[in-house]
Amino acid sequence: MSSFWGFLAENLETFYSFTGVANATPGHLIMILIGLLFIFLAIRYEFEPMLLIPIGFGMLIGNIPMLNGLQVGIYEEGSVLNILYQGVRQGWYPPLIFLGIGAMTDFTALISNPKLMLVGAAAQFGIFAAYMTALQLGFTPTEAGAIGIIGGADGPTAIFLSNRLAPHLLGAIAVSAYSYMALVPVIQPPFMRLLTTKKERVMRMKRPRQVSQTEKIIFPIAGLLLTTMLVPPALPLLGMLFFGNLLRESGVTKRLADTAKGPLIDTITILLGVTVGASTQATEFLTGNSILIFGLGAFSFVVATVSGILFVKFFNVFLKSENKINPLIGNAGVSAVPDSARISQTLGLEYDPTNYLLMHAMGPNVAGVIGSAVAAGILLSFLG
Repeated sequence: MSSFWGFLAENLETFYSFTGVANATPGHLIMILIGLLFIFLAIRYEFEPMLLIPIGFGMLIGNIPMLNGLQVGIYEEGSVLNILYQGVRQGWYPPLIFLGIGAMTDFTALISNPKLMLVGAAAQFGIFAAYMTALQLGFTPTEAGAIGIIGGADGPTAIFLSNRLAPHLLGAIAVSAYSYMALVPVIQPPFMRLLTTKKERVMRMKRPRQVSQTEKIIFPIAGLLLTTMLVPPALPLLGMLFFGNLLRESGVTKRLADTAKGPLIDTITILLGVTVGASTQATEFLTGNSILIFGLGAFSFVVATVSGILFVKFFNVFLKSENKINPLIGNAGVSAVPDSARISQTLGLEYDPTNYLLMHAMGPNVAGVIGSAVAAGILLSFLG
């Protein structure tokens, strides 16, 4: 009888050793709390719920404590999570996301007012400011380049670049990029108010001209050739972005465009969000570098926002009064589409309920998508 109880006790002890309770560390608990915070912000305040809920729940999945060797964890070769994570590690989730973005994006505002492309370009200064700062803090050039791209507020581009330049920092960079995309309504408005006058906030912009269907069809073809001829490393992202837009604008591939901007992008967003969240396994994620990356990400995002606003104010000096740009759309140069453009609209209506800036803000906003991909290509060309 004693041998039976001894055998039972041994089995119970073995079982306990495999439980999450036995293997939990303070790091696991911290990451689980962060995951719960992401889910709370997504549901309570609707901060990018399509991103934060998959990422937050992925954090819970990735931080269930367990013994190595169970072939369950995301970093264990051959596990289901590891196989799904290959879409991030091998870099094929981001181009598919860009395909969907292209299929759902209307470039009319940018085509009708091409100078707004310069606003999107100016906002990319945040990327290079963060790159130079990261170098000063002791990161290697490739690590600094991967960290800097957070300033573009473009999660897929951040994943694409960090996977190529600094895969060991992928989790921290991806979570940081998506976090700041979700926090656009919190981060940008204070700087928009600080850097503009009341007179500038109520400035009315000239109504965009009508854009023909022919122009809409030519734009993705010309855009592809012009951008990728200059920065070929950005081809996987820009190629899919402009292809998706051609599917939308051609008028003869509606079914393909609907698939790209609907079921396809939704499926990839779920897989990308959950696996990026799961990659924040405490043993791999909670390091001093992760904290620095979050700080640099905030810095680059703020610099990008400020650069866009200040550039508009500077640019207005050279424009005729009827062509001047409302500085409130300068924040939209970051590529958090369409949230940063909505912030321009919201603040504009706050100071003048009849001044609608959304259509104008979409110009630099979609230019920012192109600009962040171009910036990634430039960094890859001399760091990759």
